[in-house]
Amino acid sequence: MQPITIDSTVGDIVSADFRTAGIFEEHGIDFCCGGKQSLGQACEKKGLDASAILGTLSAATEAQTGASLDFACWDAAVLAQYIIDTHHRYVARALPLIYGHAQKVAGAHGANHPETIRIAAIFDTVKADLEQHMMKEEQILFPYITRLSLAARSANGADAPQFGTVRNPIVMMETEHENVGKDLESMRTLSADYAIPADACATFSTLYKELEDFERDLHVHIHLENNILFPKALALEASLR
Repeated sequence: MQPITIDSTVGDIVSADFRTAGIFEEHGIDFCCGGKQSLGQACEKKGLDASAILGTLSAATEAQTGASLDFACWDAAVLAQYIIDTHHRYVARALPLIYGHAQKVAGAHGANHPETIRIAAIFDTVKADLEQHMMKEEQILFPYITRLSLAARSANGADAPQFGTVRNPIVMMETEHENVGKDLESMRTLSADYAIPADACATFSTLYKELEDFERDLHVHIHLENNILFPKALALEASLR
């Protein structure tokens, strides 16, 4: 791994060593949709000491704590299937559960905690958007990326897709990632970083834990697509054309 500097992008840092993702999560630094920003820019935006964060990241990458999944070296088709099997399946299971809890909490606690009503409404949007988003990836974009990967391995050309170039759906997916990222940030702000109030019932507490876990998984999910899979797809298409 190349030494991390202030000018390294946060997406590249996580792509090179996934152990750094936890450090960025701890400090609220966006490494998925905001993966193209430099470490210095990210720290400045959050009011953090870039030198201190740099030292923490360097120490983490130098520590011999076992192998970290090197997604950057994975074949694009394998990575696309991993995202489906790991992250899409998790999202598909989590969406209806969290939706039900959000509606229940808003109905029971909305009078004393009006933020829960807004959170339920935002999650309703997130649910609808992600269901459509994942369907487009699984039925259109990811199959084409798989065809690109197979064509590259067999030294054959890939058929031109109806959408012209893989860049077109990628731009759309990245825009949708950014939109859902803003919704997650809004829910975190409304909940005061998922602080559980003193009068919270078990469902209320469960909801906030679920939302926090969901956000953490989606950060990884989007990072794998924006910062690793999509650049691989663009490079594959360029090499075949």
